[in-house]
Amino acid sequence: MAKIKLTKTELKAQTDALKRYSRFLPMLQLKKQQLQAEIAGIVAKAEAVAAREREARVKLDSWVGLFAGSGEMLSGLVSVKGVRVSEANIAGVKIPVFESIDTEVKDIDLFSTPAWVDDAVRAVTAILSLRKERETLERQRDLITAELVTTSQRVNLFEKVKIPACREAIRVIKIAIGDEQTASVTRGKIAKSRVPESGGGKGEAA
Repeated sequence: MAKIKLTKTELKAQTDALKRYSRFLPMLQLKKQQLQAEIAGIVAKAEAVAAREREARVKLDSWVGLFAGSGEMLSGLVSVKGVRVSEANIAGVKIPVFESIDTEVKDIDLFSTPAWVDDAVRAVTAILSLRKERETLERQRDLITAELVTTSQRVNLFEKVKIPACREAIRVIKIAIGDEQTASVTRGKIAKSRVPESGGGKGEAA
């Protein structure tokens, strides 16, 4: 523990600090719980979206396999030009929220391509949208996880360092002040006992 002044002023400062830390700690603990719950929810959503993405890809692959040469035709058929996101605030953390994607479809000759290519465009677009939604959820998880690490560090600092240090400082200061008060009273009694009693005796008769 750092050296502290054994004074009443320091005692008040340490007492005020203890009250402040004790007031903030429950708020930090609540925030930590909220962040943990949010991360769990985001992970569940990301897993669900990833499952839908895999399912859509399997369906597309099995469907495209029925058409000879279709794999080459689908290569680069649809590309993502941009991702539209909004913003939300979770326990003080700004996170992106997936809205939609902007896509660009490769120029194709409508007269020389089979009719199912339109269905393929929609299927590939859906897969790309799911991928970007999953990536956005992963970004949310990373941002909130970083905040959780910081919050957990502050909780540990308050619980294991700041509050115990204040309590120990208060204990030491109170003992020192009590000892000083006892010593002061003792010194006072000693000083009083050394003062000669005043008052004269009876005068002699003439």
